[in-house]
Amino acid sequence: MSDPLARGLEVAPGYEVIEHLRRGRNLDVYDVWSEERACRCVVKSLRPDRLGREGPTRRLLDEGRLLSRLTHPHIVRAYEVREQPVPLFVMETLAGETLGHMIEVRDAELSAAEVAHLGLHLASAIRYLHANGWLHLDLKPSNVIAERGRAKLIDLSVARPPGPAHGGIGTLYYMAPEQVRGGELGPPADVWGIGAVLFEAATREPAFDDPNADEVDDARSDEPYDESDEPSEERGDSDELATGERFDESDYPQLTRTTRHAEELRGLPDELGRLIMACLEHEPARRPSVPELLSALEPVAELPPGERRHQAPS
Repeated sequence: MSDPLARGLEVAPGYEVIEHLRRGRNLDVYDVWSEERACRCVVKSLRPDRLGREGPTRRLLDEGRLLSRLTHPHIVRAYEVREQPVPLFVMETLAGETLGHMIEVRDAELSAAEVAHLGLHLASAIRYLHANGWLHLDLKPSNVIAERGRAKLIDLSVARPPGPAHGGIGTLYYMAPEQVRGGELGPPADVWGIGAVLFEAATREPAFDDPNADEVDDARSDEPYDESDEPSEERGDSDELATGERFDESDYPQLTRTTRHAEELRGLPDELGRLIMACLEHEPARRPSVPELLSALEPVAELPPGERRHQAPS
């Protein structure tokens, strides 16, 4: 295993490493200085010891190209995608902190109005993403940056168009039941994700977890999984991974449809608590649509009637 690049080295021509931020299963994330832009940027690159792996390379480049096409105030921007000398893409630097850090480290307590504002920002970004033909499929507090009162979505590494998919795409305790089992994935999977994020923001507890979580592989609980994470020789010729071949459904408490912390929603306004739990309905058809979410969240966010822009579909 090779070490991440040290400060002062170039991850690619014109991008000097300031700090290594994170190492994942296949990727490194760096804080860099961009010579061209004369500012700091963030680079997401393939790990040196993963060069040549087709699946991770394709996924990284696809994510960068998708982000470079999206223009939304609640989605991180990508500036550039490079395939050589190492696959990478360059993103804007965000000055805030992740929602996960706010909850886990600072134990930040959000008011109901602040949780609703967060929901409006996430639902706005997700509606735009869906309109462009993509599902996010990995909504969780660590993929939300809070920056001066504005939420921004990051990490579209497992984003894909709606349609059939194998089971297990996403992050262990944040997947909708249909993501766990595999099958037809559509907008309701991201509505579940919004509900899971709002639940955790409101209660400072995950909607679903496991008392024996320490026994679960950290890589599986903290990072999204996709079949393209595996070397091609391990996957064989098929681009699909059958449900259960890697994942055991008993690892997923969300399949029971109950959350151990539901009582903690009682301190919220009834309409917000009911809305969050509706997002976490086991059956996709029973969850609210994204437009319905936007309409329901505006009054909870205490927007004056004249500033409300969303009306629930009739």
